[in-house]
Amino acid sequence: MRESPHLCRMKVTFGGLVISAGICGILSFAFLATSLGTEYWYIIETNPMNMSDFENMSSHSGLWSINEGGKTQTDSIDSFKADFSRYTETELQMLNMHSAIVVLLPLSLVLLLLGGICGLVSSLARSPVLLTGTASYFFICSLLTLCGVSLYIIYSHQALVETERRVGLEGLAYVRTSFGWSLGLAWLSYGMELLTGILLLIAARMAKLQHSSPTMT
Repeated sequence: MRESPHLCRMKVTFGGLVISAGICGILSFAFLATSLGTEYWYIIETNPMNMSDFENMSSHSGLWSINEGGKTQTDSIDSFKADFSRYTETELQMLNMHSAIVVLLPLSLVLLLLGGICGLVSSLARSPVLLTGTASYFFICSLLTLCGVSLYIIYSHQALVETERRVGLEGLAYVRTSFGWSLGLAWLSYGMELLTGILLLIAARMAKLQHSSPTMT
């Protein structure tokens, strides 16, 4: 039996799609893992030429630690072991957000690893159902990543507002805050997760067409 040239072109396209989806999935995992393991989510920079009391405020932080003056404080953020009785309502809200962040993003990372296995199996099986299910799985992962990153941005903004309330605008006049490249990697991971899901959906469609196309002898 000889397959039509149309089917051969579809096979090449299907292989290219699943390979591209695999590369995107690997990149999304690598980006998110690197993001979670680094301490450049949020950066605080000061101008020592114009400051007298806040020379040591320059720092960069990750999800679980803060690096100040080259020294990492791993216990500076611990929303699970905190004594909630001594915090205000606003601080409790921030702690709850931080707890959600450090659950959502690592969970998304674990699910990405499992999604890679599902993607490999569904691609080898050329099953439209499995490919569609794996694509939906990656969309769920992307949603978890999006929720975690968005919560972190809200959390950081609220922390800055709370700091301004405590020390006043004059106290932060020579302090510049910004999001770091670790957060950027998390956003890239989110984009790669979406792209992986889209490519798998297209591959599922092509696999379905392959199964329904007649063959020529």
